[in-house]
Amino acid sequence: MIIERLQSLPDEILDELLTVWEKAVRSTHHFLKDEDIEYFRPLVRNRYLPAVNLFVIRNGTGRIAAFMGLSDDMLEMLFVLPEEQGHGYGKEFVDYAVNICKIYKVDVNEDNEQAYRFYLHMGYEVIGRDAIDSSGKPFPILHLRRPS
Repeated sequence: MIIERLQSLPDEILDELLTVWEKAVRSTHHFLKDEDIEYFRPLVRNRYLPAVNLFVIRNGTGRIAAFMGLSDDMLEMLFVLPEEQGHGYGKEFVDYAVNICKIYKVDVNEDNEQAYRFYLHMGYEVIGRDAIDSSGKPFPILHLRRPS
C-alpha cells in the first residue's frame, strides 16, 4: 500500500477528493441531512482541502480510494470510499500520521460511531468535547489524542 502526498490540487483531483468525501460521509455520517452535506460540500472543496497537507491511497485502477489531510499538529480528515473500507487504509494513514509525521491529535463527530470506535481501537483517548462543530452547527465534536 503506497501513501502518496499530493503536491498540487488541480480541479480534477479536487473533484475526485470531493467524491470520496461525499460517498464516505453519506455512508458514515447518518446524523447529517442532505442540506448539511450541501452546506459543507463547497467548504470542503474550496476551503478545507486546500488548507491541509493531503495524502492519498489509490486502488488497483489508480483512482483515489482514501485520503487523509494533516495540519501541523492534527489529523484533520480521513475518508475512505465505502466500497474500499476494510482494506486497512485508515490504519495505514493513522500509522503514517503518528509514526512519520508525529501527529497525535484528531477530532471526530461524536455521532459518527464508526470513526469514534476506529480511533479508540487505534489507541486514541478522548481529551475533550465541544457541543457544536467549528461551523457553529449542533454536531458535537470529540477531541482525541493518542499517547506519544
